[in-house]
Amino acid sequence: MDDEEDLYKEIIVDHSQSPRNQGKLEHATHHHHGYNPLCGDEIELQLQVENDLIEGVAFQGSGCAISQASASMLTQQLKGKTTAEATALISTFKTWMKDRQAPECPGELGDVEALSGVRNYPVRIKCALLAWTTLEQALAGN
Repeated sequence: MDDEEDLYKEIIVDHSQSPRNQGKLEHATHHHHGYNPLCGDEIELQLQVENDLIEGVAFQGSGCAISQASASMLTQQLKGKTTAEATALISTFKTWMKDRQAPECPGELGDVEALSGVRNYPVRIKCALLAWTTLEQALAGN
């Protein structure tokens, strides 16, 4: 295993063992419960949106390290973004995750690049996408 793969593994483990923004958001304006029935992963995502700006974000969940790390990474990306910027991030991530030919992670995704290895395991892509799909549904009001 090379140094880059080791680093990516460390980032995923760090986010899954010490998730950022985990908990309940007291004044959530948007929320959605995401569930992957194939593996049992769950994410409850809550947002506080004021004047189209995401001012707060939190999640609770259970499941594999990939789903929980992805949720943690996602929440770090959202604070201070507009809902349009969040929607663009969702699109960018989903496209990158599903296109294994795309060689590089888009720069605006930050730590999310650590999930690049997941793209080689199609059955695990749904784990990485769960939080992002949940966010998409929360923003849509579903």
